[in-house]
Amino acid sequence: MQKVYGSKENTYTALVDINLDIKEGEFISIMGPSGAGKSTLLHLLSTIDTPTAGEIIIANQNIVNMNEEALSDFRRNQLGSIFQDYNLLDTLTVKENIVLPLALSKVPAQEIEMRVAQVAETFEIIEILNKYPYHISGGQKQRTAAARAIIAKPSLILADEPTGALDSKSATSLLESLAMLNEQQQATILMVTHDAFAASFCKRILLIKDGKIDTELYKDGQDRKAFFQQTMNLLTTLGGEE
Repeated sequence: MQKVYGSKENTYTALVDINLDIKEGEFISIMGPSGAGKSTLLHLLSTIDTPTAGEIIIANQNIVNMNEEALSDFRRNQLGSIFQDYNLLDTLTVKENIVLPLALSKVPAQEIEMRVAQVAETFEIIEILNKYPYHISGGQKQRTAAARAIIAKPSLILADEPTGALDSKSATSLLESLAMLNEQQQATILMVTHDAFAASFCKRILLIKDGKIDTELYKDGQDRKAFFQQTMNLLTTLGGEE
């Protein structure tokens, strides 16, 4: 897969020959310096942008060939997104924000209630379901956003710097919840981050450099602290992060 911006002589190659296979149940982190192509890759996988060449196959569907109506259905049914700035609607309660994807898909009310109970327990937000986003903390907002991302049981969850606006305690809580979700429900998660601590919760780390996958690290049974140290050692060797 490639992504080139511009035309004729004024071109910039953001991604070069990216060949990425994400297996069901993986928890992957994408890291790399500023301008390496992390955000471009995330935009392609989330259908915000399209590749210049190559295919993107998610849930056995090639999203590159879809029209806008099909892409809209695909995003709602197969993708879950967690953003750094939460993207919650202040006019809706926490519960209403979470169930919005299911309401749009006309899921039966009884099924919605069951799923809300499950995700609220996973992300420890049961006590704030009837509150509005402006009444809760940043950490609670991000856990609400994560609950909304997974409630439709998507094939792939995309997290864009999900801990970037959180304090260390809230960030750790969110990451622990995502890791538990991955372990217990085999949720497939791809997270873009510049933070080695956040990446250490994943099972595999991909380092992108100059638009290419430069290095891969596998946790392979290590505990999180050892994996964090391995990641830091690699980043130091390569000249550090952004």
